[in-house]
Amino acid sequence: MEKMFCLGLVLGMVGGALIVANSYKARTLVKKSQAELMEKVDEMMDERLKEMSDKSASEKSK
Repeated sequence: MEKMFCLGLVLGMVGGALIVANSYKARTLVKKSQAELMEKVDEMMDERLKEMSDKSASEKSK
């Protein structure tokens, strides 16, 4: 059962990679999605860094 799952997973990944490699629309969709994801991650990291700096500044003032 696990072997079949792993085999299906690998075949799906290979098939997806082939589709993206040979399709311009799919390739642009993947690039667009990656860019959007990176923007969201950057925003989250900026928020966390700001929170951490605010906490450390309030601790220093005490």
